[in-house]
Order: sequence, then structure tokens, then C-alpha cells
Amino acid sequence: MQDKVKVVIVGGGSAGWMTASFLSKALADGVDISLIQSANIKTVGVGEATFSDIHLFFEFLGLHEEDWMPECNASYKVAIRFVDWNAERRNFYHPFQRFELVQGWRIVEWWLKLKKDNVPADYACFTVPKICDAQRSPRYLDGRIFDSKLDGHLGPSENGDKALLLEDLHLQYPYAYHFDASLLSQFLSGYAKKRGVREIIDEVVDVRLTEDGSIRSIHTKEHGQIEGDLYIDCTGFRGLLINQALKEPFISFSESLPCDSALAMQVPSDRKKEGINPFTTATALSAGWAWNIPLFHRIGTGYVYSSAFLSREAAEEEFRQHLGARADGCNALHIKMRVGRNRNSWVKNCVAIGLSSGFVEPLQSTGIFFIHHGIEQLVNYFPGKRFDEANIKSYNRVIGNCIDGVREFLTLHYVASSREDTRFWKATKNELVVPDELAERLKLWERRLPTDRTINPNYHGFPGFSYCVMLLGLGRQPKYSLPALDHASDRHALAAFDQIGKRTEHLLSTLPSLYEYLTFRYGEGEPTLYRDGTKDKGVAA
Repeated sequence: MQDKVKVVIVGGGSAGWMTASFLSKALADGVDISLIQSANIKTVGVGEATFSDIHLFFEFLGLHEEDWMPECNASYKVAIRFVDWNAERRNFYHPFQRFELVQGWRIVEWWLKLKKDNVPADYACFTVPKICDAQRSPRYLDGRIFDSKLDGHLGPSENGDKALLLEDLHLQYPYAYHFDASLLSQFLSGYAKKRGVREIIDEVVDVRLTEDGSIRSIHTKEHGQIEGDLYIDCTGFRGLLINQALKEPFISFSESLPCDSALAMQVPSDRKKEGINPFTTATALSAGWAWNIPLFHRIGTGYVYSSAFLSREAAEEEFRQHLGARADGCNALHIKMRVGRNRNSWVKNCVAIGLSSGFVEPLQSTGIFFIHHGIEQLVNYFPGKRFDEANIKSYNRVIGNCIDGVREFLTLHYVASSREDTRFWKATKNELVVPDELAERLKLWERRLPTDRTINPNYHGFPGFSYCVMLLGLGRQPKYSLPALDHASDRHALAAFDQIGKRTEHLLSTLPSLYEYLTFRYGEGEPTLYRDGTKDKGVAA
């Protein structure tokens, strides 16, 4: 048996402990993992919302929701609600559901043709928006997911093909999570240490290199010299290893993504009185946008803004006005964001994971996703004790393409928004650098809705339906519907819209509220009476 590969992770937080947990499970007895964590450096802790791929992380670790959710004050997320992002100030949702197929075409194409009852696309094509409005849980109290055997093709096609179920379409999970990132780090540290990860609480005082520029050792204040074969930089925006020691250049995205600052708050909530929203909220403000992430025990909130248009003091004043009395007595944590990515996330024998690798605005909850994606790819490209340049180059291409793809998707949020009422929102139309390929796609999307084949082709976590939802919600609607639909019967489409409406009403009448579900699951009492006067624990009729 070969000697174990010594892995040294520098930095804790979500990135460090997610990496330690995943590697300790994936590589089992083949690695010796140490994690160096400072007692004096606090994690940023603003990445508390996720999207649905995070299920794969917990499933791989063998963790069930009942294992970790109560420990992390976690809740469910089925969508993002965008508030005031268009000139009309119409709110809209970006759900985890995908569009159904009717006669081989996505139902949103039929919506564009029929404009049925002038209902917005998100409400016409999905069940999720009304579930969000009613604060419903995505699970019944007996554990079943609300669309686990539904939401495939709605009815037979013209040629009689069998209707497909959710599983057959390989759809995303219908929900993700909100959680306290600090508590998740603590939980995963316990998981990792049980699997043999060595935690070192100490301060890094020096990083020493070999003649070829690789890292030879990490020197700490109390534990002295620590050597490894592979070093993983999880030190956040500092980039202690990748940028400071190895001098890897950082590529800024400021030309396309204008917000470079944030302030974050933890504010109280009365979950019994207010309920718990099963969605993240992104509210456009004068020089950026505010997030609202409802956890079981509190709300995580903050303001992402451009310092070119708003001072730190003015941003906090505007944000406190936005929150109202809820912000009284709450401290604001101000953060200078480094938006962009390293030219390479893997250099020599060092791999950067998390904020030290790359970061975009948290507009679509991609912070945890970048960590998870970076770890999975590291396992796929794991070097052992030999470092192959072709292997490293391929890893860097995959990671770079992913982050660049998210950059393109988020740039769309600003340039496609019809809002132009402040200096900031005017600048998003006139001053941002739009990547050439995105500019070309935008011209196409003036005539046709995006599809999986017309968006950025590199994997970045967002399929074509996400682009459709955002463009329509932001105020960009194609001039034409698909010409082919003029030669097809509307009958099945009209029936599909009707089925979505009926399915929505059924879910609203049978699903428990998210507060009821979490209270029941967390063992704080029996659920309240349901609308039919029973305590049937949310079992569907």
C-alpha cells in the first residue's frame, strides 16, 4: 500500500470543513488530513443560502436532514424571490422547478404564444410561486416531497407517448436549504474529526517555498513547521497561500459585476407570528440589492452595493431604513468583497477552495456551490504525490469555466433589468462590459427564449430555464413566440395550464406551512390544526 498523501488545509469556515469532510470520506484511508484554523479570524458567514446541488454533498457524506438541519438552524428554500428588479416593480420568482413539456415544447413557449389570462410566466408555468406566497413547506410531515411523483409531462403528446415522471426528466431537487454557515462549520468539524482529521488551532506566521516555487511547509506560532504533499487554501479573500505566497494573479470581474461591498446583519424574527418564508429574497435598492435569508431562529440579511455610487455610511443608513424597526440594536458587519477569480485555482501543490479561489456576487447563492464544485473536482483530479501539469491545467479550465459561466449569468441580471431610476441602475445599462458571447446571445433572446443549447455551454449550475425565468422577470420578453406553435393545437397546452392551477390549489390545501413542518420536525410541539380541521401530519389526500 502506498504511503498516505498528507493534505494540509489552511483555514476553517465552510470551505475548510466542507473540504475536510468530503476528502476524509472520498479518499478514506489514503489521506492524512490536517486543518489549521486561527482562533482569531472570523468567517464571513454571509453564504447561508444554497441551491439544490447541495443535496449531493450531504448525501455523499451519508448525512440525512434530521442529522444536520436542527444543529444548523436550517430551513428549506424552494426559490429566490426578486423584488423591484424591473421598471414595473413586479416581483417574480426563480424556482427550482423546471418547465414542463407539452407536445415536445416547454410550457413557457406556449405561455409566450397564448399569454393565458395575462398571468405572469412564473405563476402560470410553476406551482412554486403560490407555495412561496403561502409559506408552505416542500415536504409533507410524513416526509414526502411535494412533487416527488408529479410535474413531468402534463398529459399525453399528440402521438400518444407515455407521460414522463419527474425522475425520468432528471430534474433538479425541488428545494435547497438556508442554514447558519457558522453552525454548519462546527457540525462538519465534528464529522471530519471523527473521521481522523487533525484540527490545529494556531496562527500561520510563514509559508516557505521550494526552489521550484512549490510550498515546502507552513510555519505556525505554536506548532512550528507543518509539512504536507498537497496544500489547500481556504483562507477566504486573503488568499494566504495562493495569492500571497504563490503570487497567483487575481482576475477582477468589476467591469461586469458592479457591486464590490456588502454589509451584513443578523436580525430577529418571530417565526410563530410571521411564519417562515421558504425562499430567499433579493430586493433591488438604490445602488445594489439586499438579501433576506430566513433561518429557523433568525433572519440573515445584508446589502450588496457598489462603493462607486454609495458610501459605507449611506449604505448602512439606506439598509436600516429598508429593514425598519427590525434593525434596531443590530450591528452591521461591513465587508469589502473581492469579486472575480484567480487566473488558476491550482498552482504547483496548492489548490484554492471557496473565496480564495473565486467569488461573484451572492445573487444566486453560488458561494457554497463553488466550494462543493471545487471539492468534487479536486477528488476527480486528485494527484496523489505526483503533480501532473496536464491534470492541473484541466482542473483549472473546469473551475475557471464554471466561475466565468456564473459571471455571465449574473451580468444578465443587471443588463437585462428594465430598471433605470438611479445612477447605479442607469450605469448597469450603459457602463458595464458585457462579454461578447453574452451580447450575441442577448440579441438572439430578443427573438427566442433561451434554451440549454443557446446559453453558456460550460457547466456553471444554471440551465436554460433559469435564463428564461430571469429574462422574463427582469422585463425582457422575446418579440415572437415559436413559429412552429402556430401549426400545433393549443388544446394540450391549455389543459396543462389548467392542471398546473389545480395541482397548485391541491398543494396549498394539503401542504403544512414551513413553520409547522420545522416545528414538528425539531420536536418543539405538535403541528397546529390544518385547514380541514385535522391533525393529519400533512398527509396528502
